[in-house]
Parts: sequence; structure tokens; C-alpha cells
Amino acid sequence: MSFSDLLDDIGGQGRFQFINTILLIIPGIIMASHPLLQNFSAAVPDHHCQTAYIPVDEGTKLSKCLQFSKPQWHLTFENGSFFNISETQKIPCQHGWSYDRTEFSETIVTEWNLVCDLRHLRQMSQSIYMGGVLFGALIFGSLSDKFGRRTILTWSYLQVGVVGTCTSFSPSFEIFCILRFLTGMAVSGAVLNAVCLNVEWVPIRSRTIFGTLYAFSFSIGQMVLAGVAYTIRDWRKLQLAVSCPMLLCFMYSWWLPESARWLTLKNKPDQALRQIKKVARINGLANKGKLVTLEVLKRHMQKEVESSKVIYTIYDLFRTPMMRRITLCLMTLWCCNSFAFYGLIMDLQKFGVSVFLVQLIFAAIDFPVKLFASASLMYLGRRRTLGGCMLLAGIMIISNAFISYDMKALRTSLAVLGKGLFGAAFTGVYIFTGELYPTVLRQTGMGFGSTLARVGSMTAPLIRMFEDHLPSLPGIIYGAVPIIAAFVVIFLPETLNMPLPETIDDVEWHLKKAVTVHTIYDTRMHK
Repeated sequence: MSFSDLLDDIGGQGRFQFINTILLIIPGIIMASHPLLQNFSAAVPDHHCQTAYIPVDEGTKLSKCLQFSKPQWHLTFENGSFFNISETQKIPCQHGWSYDRTEFSETIVTEWNLVCDLRHLRQMSQSIYMGGVLFGALIFGSLSDKFGRRTILTWSYLQVGVVGTCTSFSPSFEIFCILRFLTGMAVSGAVLNAVCLNVEWVPIRSRTIFGTLYAFSFSIGQMVLAGVAYTIRDWRKLQLAVSCPMLLCFMYSWWLPESARWLTLKNKPDQALRQIKKVARINGLANKGKLVTLEVLKRHMQKEVESSKVIYTIYDLFRTPMMRRITLCLMTLWCCNSFAFYGLIMDLQKFGVSVFLVQLIFAAIDFPVKLFASASLMYLGRRRTLGGCMLLAGIMIISNAFISYDMKALRTSLAVLGKGLFGAAFTGVYIFTGELYPTVLRQTGMGFGSTLARVGSMTAPLIRMFEDHLPSLPGIIYGAVPIIAAFVVIFLPETLNMPLPETIDDVEWHLKKAVTVHTIYDTRMHK
């Protein structure tokens, strides 16, 4: 008997599970804006030197970064054509830049002149934000195992709201980057603990449904961001609009029940029992809740309680053969999927159409693709769905690298489909990770996996710098990485309809057995 059986007894798909998921989805919708805010708050409008003496780059386009060293009154028409001015002395802009403000009234690029020699600071600011997400995964993953899922979740909501609001008043680019780092930390802590709190109150047969419902919060949030950014064209006001609502989420987060699993493991069975009875009452099964006693709870949690007496660290993710295999494979999947995903979505201006429209389409594609992925996860399993999504997405992105920039519709269509598949892969890897790691190491494993994802997302913006040397190179890299990673799924056991492992021994026994069974099955299917 496991804790999942106990959840089934008190209503595994009841009113509480839906309310709990909705209350976790609302802040998820808001927080989905923060990783993608760069597309709008750091948009690069057309610009040229703030002077009357500007050379021409290509055709009739004014140079973005150069001006004549002195007035060139002698450069006038002669026989209907310009003189050859290639030898005329040109210098970098001396008096700032003039920006086209028809699309954005103010961005961090226009406010702090992050163009020309400083253009790489734009990508650097996004990498700094992702660095905060990485640091948050390391810190908050461990803290939640010590202080509880809800406690750290509530703190993370508060930090996103307060620090995000302060970011809108940044007096300098340096302060802006520091505050974005702290925001990234909090977003990471909130997402990790929301996923864990959601999973740990849901029985086995409902994990895919509620996991997918939570994943949709990010898709909805991306659509909301497109509308909010279209309405608010000033980066400071936009930052404020996506941060203040988190303070409301902080206030109601105190209602969320702490994980009964965690409470029992921390020798607080009385509190766990109260939470279980509360859930049973909300689900309309108060009578069944009364049947749950401390003895019943301890019997269902016996394995996990015995295992919790041992102190576990990241080292334990690599200690045994099956745990080592799982961890190495998940490291690759988290890192590569995040690398390609953020490499694709963090520069919407390159498609040559409205960034607001592209953002909206990128978000909308998640719904049909994730619904398909959800069905695939339930019927084809985790391995085939995850591997297939990453393989197809990689092929689409790498194909885009060889398509002319003039074919905007085709390039945008392939990118949209690729983005949807990467989003579906994220859903798969979140669910897969939670099912592969035992309860005693689940949050540590989720935190470690998210850490590797942030390494990928930190690296992704920096790859854009290679465009100066070979414009198609970033696209080739973003496409090749997930294609290679897709084949790593072969080495993981299938977890469809498998009970959540509670101890490391469960992983070594049950999942090793699952690997053998599915390997034999795949071999027969191949023959």
C-alpha cells in the first residue's frame, strides 16, 4: 500500500485537486511573462546616429552605428548617382542614437543605448536572468525539502512580486540586471515547488491530467503577455504590470495545504493527518477522511518514513547504477530541450513580422500540441512522446537555418511548430522526472534537472553572438542539439501506469525491471 492508494480513497480527482491546480495555475500564468519579457522590454528598434551626417549601409538604409567624422557637403549628386564615399572617413556614433519609436515607446535598449558595440549586453541581460533561475533551482530545491513546499512557494511568490516591481524603477542597467537575477531566482523556486505540490497531492492515475493542466498555465501566460505588451509599449510599465499581481497570489497562497507526504517524512504526522482530512472534506468524502488515522497514514507511508531517516544529497542521484543512468539521461534532456527552446523564442524580431503576433501564435500552438502530447503520454508512454517531440522539433529548427529570410511565412510556420513541440517536450520531461525519482529524492532531482535546464537557457542567448560571423550557425546549433538528445530517451525506463517510487531501492528494482520489459517489447516490435 502506498500514499497514492490513500489519495484515491479520499478522492484522487476531486474538487480539491482541481481547486489546488487552479490556484497554482494563476501565478503560473503571470510568471510565464518573466522569461519572455526580453522580447518586448529589450526589443531593438531601427536606429541611426543622432546627427545629420550619416552614411548609407545597404541600398538606401542609413548606417546604424557609423557617422561621418565631419560634414560631407561635397557628397552631392553627380550624373544622377552618388560619389563613391567608401574612402570617406567614418567613425562610431558620437552623440548617441535616434530610435524609431513607432512600435515601442521605450525599451532597455533605447534607454541605455544597448546597440552597436554594446549590443551583446542585451543577450547578456537575458543570460543573467537565466543565471538567477539556475541559482534559484539550486537554492530553493534544497530549502523546500527542509522547510516545506508551501513555505518556499509562498516566499517565492512574494519575491517575484516585490523584486519584479522594484525592477521597473531600475536607475541603471547594472541594477536592472541584479534585480532580474533575483526575479529569476524566485520564478524558479515558485515553479519547482508548484509542480511538486501539485504532483504530491495527485494519485498515479491522475498525474498526467493535472500535470498537463499546470503546464497550460505557461501557454496561457504567453498569450496574455502578447496582449499586455501590445497595450503597454513602455518597458517600465510593462514590468510593473506583470509583477504586481504576484502580490495577490502571495496573499492567497497561505490557503494551499502543505504536502502531506513531506509532513509525514518530517515527523509531523498530526499535521499531515489534518491536511488529509481537510482534502477529504473538500472532496465531499469526509466520512472516508475520518477512517484515516495515524496508524493508517503511517502504514501507507512506512517505506518513505524509513527512507527519510537517511540524509540524501545530490550525490545520491549518482550513487546506484539505475539512479546514475536516470540522472545522466535527465541532465541531457533538461539541458538540451531548454537550450533549443529559449534559443528559438528569445529573438522574435528575426522573423520579420509583428513580434506581438508571433508571440501570440507561439503561445497558441501549445494548446493543440500539448493536448496531442498529453494523449500520447497516456497511450504511447513517456519515452516515445518525449523522444519524438524533441526529434521533430530539432528537424524543423535545423531546416529553418537553410531557408531564405524572404520566405517569412514558411520560416515562421516551422518555428511555431518547433516551439510547440519543445513545449510538449517540457511537459513530458517534468512528468517523467517526477515519476523516475523516488520520493526521498524527488525534489532534489527536480531541482537538479531544472538546474541543468537553466544552464541550457543561460547558454542559448550567447549563441546568438555567432550571427556576426555566420548567420545560419545559431539555427543549426539550436536544431542539432535536441536531435542528438532525443536518442538519450532510449536509455530510460517507461513509467506509464507505474507507481511512484518511494525509495532508491524501488528505483533499482521496479524501474530496472521496467527497462528490461520495454527493451524486450521494443525488440519484438522492431522484428
